[in-house]
Amino acid sequence: MSGFRAFVARGNVLDLAVAVIIGAAFGAIVTSLTEDVIMPVVGYVFGGLDFSNYFIRLGPVPAGYSGPASYAALKAAGVPMLGYGAFITAAVNFLILAFIIYTLVKWAARLTPAREEAPAAPAEEVMLLRDIRDELRRR
Repeated sequence: MSGFRAFVARGNVLDLAVAVIIGAAFGAIVTSLTEDVIMPVVGYVFGGLDFSNYFIRLGPVPAGYSGPASYAALKAAGVPMLGYGAFITAAVNFLILAFIIYTLVKWAARLTPAREEAPAAPAEEVMLLRDIRDELRRR
């Protein structure tokens, strides 16, 4: 248990946990932005299209079903369907999220100062130092 406690107490693990929680919340915001703001505008521009109801039915509707013929209702009734409208919405969602993350990473890279790396020791000097060390050990 002490090994697990040491693992969790490391700063990187806690940073990762915070990032996952914030990422999930941010994902919910982007999903809402896509489904509630962007896709209705896109639908309006293209003549009232609702991408969430674009689907291809792959099987029959169960006998006795009398609900609406919408994607969500038929999916809840167990009808096998190919929901390419929902996929388009998810793809737009991903593109927005990827663009925002790209922008944030670029912005963060500008804010963080560049690290100065120590010049690498030439291989000859390293070999010479090893030879000196080995000679000193032999004496």
